[in-house]
Amino acid sequence: MTPLILRPVRDDEADAELVREVAAAASGTYRALPGPDDGHGHRAGGHRWPGDGWTEERSARHRGRTRHLARTDPGGCWVVEDRAAGPIAVALSARREGTWSLSLLAVVPQARGKGVGAALLNRTMEHGRACLRALACAPADPVAVRTLRRAGFDVHPAMRLTGLADPARLDPPDGAVHEGTARHRDLMDSVDRRTRGGAHGPDHEELLRHHRLFVVDDLAGSGYCYAGGGRVEALAATSRRLATRLLTAALLATPPGDPVDVPHVLAEGQWALDVAVAAGLHIVNDGFVCLRGMRPPELALTSTLFP
Repeated sequence: MTPLILRPVRDDEADAELVREVAAAASGTYRALPGPDDGHGHRAGGHRWPGDGWTEERSARHRGRTRHLARTDPGGCWVVEDRAAGPIAVALSARREGTWSLSLLAVVPQARGKGVGAALLNRTMEHGRACLRALACAPADPVAVRTLRRAGFDVHPAMRLTGLADPARLDPPDGAVHEGTARHRDLMDSVDRRTRGGAHGPDHEELLRHHRLFVVDDLAGSGYCYAGGGRVEALAATSRRLATRLLTAALLATPPGDPVDVPHVLAEGQWALDVAVAAGLHIVNDGFVCLRGMRPPELALTSTLFP
């Protein structure tokens, strides 16, 4: 067996792109995964898979997330390299106020079934060994779900809201929704502690780089939503009413003709399904939200970039 190298992910553009390439190859959406490093920073062409669903915007978000976590959580971000085949697996995770989250676990197809993913997950989870809570989003992949279940996670099926929203079918928000800025970080951290047990803290800096922020704050409570171009990246609120208001505002702000994408809706989030039905969106099964030491959040939509 070819020796494997486990090393931390570095905070530089080369490693950020490497992580993106492995993630894309693992999902079958990248055309060519580079081969092993020749010792001078150059990589030969490697295995190929069909398709390329990575827009430059999506790639930029992915690279930014990698560099951010490599800075804030170097002990939770790892890459596995095969001396012959090059990079074959990556994992990114974060530790925030007693909550550990797995942001990415990807293994390229030719390395699966060999225990690489499970071993990498175990190494990554050492970063969160003192945390009381843990969460991860998993695709509809039986190997990924089995790996997380064996690691002690409760597995909760998730739904996705997609399609073209019809603004005419949506009632206007029942109260004010403000444009958010970095000044709202304390508010958002407070909401996070109530809905997921720990604040996102520095992750808000990276989320603000790529998403529009909607905020509500009145006598009824508070909440926030990151969205852009029809995609809702994260949402959390202190009541169903405010969560509904935020999701409605995000859908109404979607440019005409842009499809909506709202992932990671759990069965507890019936309020989100009500908004989807009103807007004429499709409700489909889509992967899992995996939790340990915490209940499924009713008033939060888990972020893909920063669970």
